[in-house]
Amino acid sequence: MSELKLSFAEVADLVSGELVGGKAELEIRGVNSLAQASAQELSFLANMKYKADLVNTKSALLLLSMDCAVPKYSTFAFIRLNNPYLGFALLQRFFHPQMQTTALHHVSAVVDASAVIAEDVQLDAQVSIGKNVVVGARSIIAAGCVLADDVVVGEDCLIRPNVVLEQGTQLGNRVIIQAGAVLGSDGFGFAWDGQAYVKIPQVGKVIIADDVEVGANTCIDRGALENTMIGQGVKLDNLIQIAHNVEIGAHTVIAAQAAFGGSAHIGQGCQFGAQSAVAGHLKLIDGCIVGAKAGVIGDVKVKGMVSGFPAVPHRHWLKASALFNRLPKIWQKIKSLTDGEK
Repeated sequence: MSELKLSFAEVADLVSGELVGGKAELEIRGVNSLAQASAQELSFLANMKYKADLVNTKSALLLLSMDCAVPKYSTFAFIRLNNPYLGFALLQRFFHPQMQTTALHHVSAVVDASAVIAEDVQLDAQVSIGKNVVVGARSIIAAGCVLADDVVVGEDCLIRPNVVLEQGTQLGNRVIIQAGAVLGSDGFGFAWDGQAYVKIPQVGKVIIADDVEVGANTCIDRGALENTMIGQGVKLDNLIQIAHNVEIGAHTVIAAQAAFGGSAHIGQGCQFGAQSAVAGHLKLIDGCIVGAKAGVIGDVKVKGMVSGFPAVPHRHWLKASALFNRLPKIWQKIKSLTDGEK
C-alpha cells in the first residue's frame, strides 16, 4: 500500500466528482479492485461485468458512474462522476507517479563527445550515445539502450531498458518507449532483378510526436524516402509492426500484435484491436475502429467499425458469422433436396 494518502474530499476534487456519504476527512491510501480492496483503499466500477462485487467489497469509497444503482444496505461512500475509469487512471497516477530522473550517469555509459545531454538526464548502465545525439531535460535512458547518431530525444521522456533508437530517430516530449522496442530500423524494401532481391537503402527517419507511448518489443521502421510519422498522443501496445512511411494520426490507439504495411495512412482517433492488420498504401478515415484479427485490404472511407477478413462493416460481419455457423444445416437441407430429385 502506498505511503501517500488522500482524503475523501481530495479524491472528489481530483476526479471532479461529487462525494455522496462518508466523512470528507476520511482517507484512502491506494486503489484496488472491488474484490480485493481493503477499507483503506478506493475502488471503482467501470465495467458492469463486475457489478456483483459491489455487494461484498470492503472498500470504504467507490467511484461510480452517474446512473449506477447502489445496492441496499451498502456501507461504502461513493463519488459520482461521468467516467469512473478516467477517475481510476488519475488516482493511479497520483499513487504511482512516473519515475523521476536521478541526473546520474553510470560509469559504464558511453557518450560521444559531440552529444548534447541536458544536465539532469539519467543514463543507466551500458547506455550507448552516438554522435550529435540530443537528449532533453529530465529524460531517463535506462540500462542497455542504444541511441545511434543524430537521434533527438525530447524533455521528460522515459526510455526503458534495451531500447534501440536508430540513426536520425526523433522523439517529442513526454514520450515513453517500453523495453526492447526498436525505432528506426530499415524498412522492408527490396527490388527483384530477375535473380535476386536488391536491397533499397532506407534513408527516411522515424518521427514521434509528443505524449506517445510505444509498447515493449514494438518495431517502427524508418521511411524509404520520406519519414515514418507517429502523431501526438498515439498509444501503441506490445509487439506491433509499423512499416516504412506509415503515418498514424493523433490519439490513435493500437492493441498488441497489429501490423501496418508500408505507406499506410491512418487517421486521427482510430482504434485497432489485437492482431489486426492494414495492407500497404491504404488510407483509413479519422475515427474508424478495426476489430481484433481484422484484415484491412482496401481504403476505409466511412467512419465506423470494420471486422473480419477481408474487413467489412461490423454489422455485415456479424450477419456473415451467424450464417457461417448455420452452413452445415443449410448444406444438409440442400443435399436432401438434391438427393430427392435423383
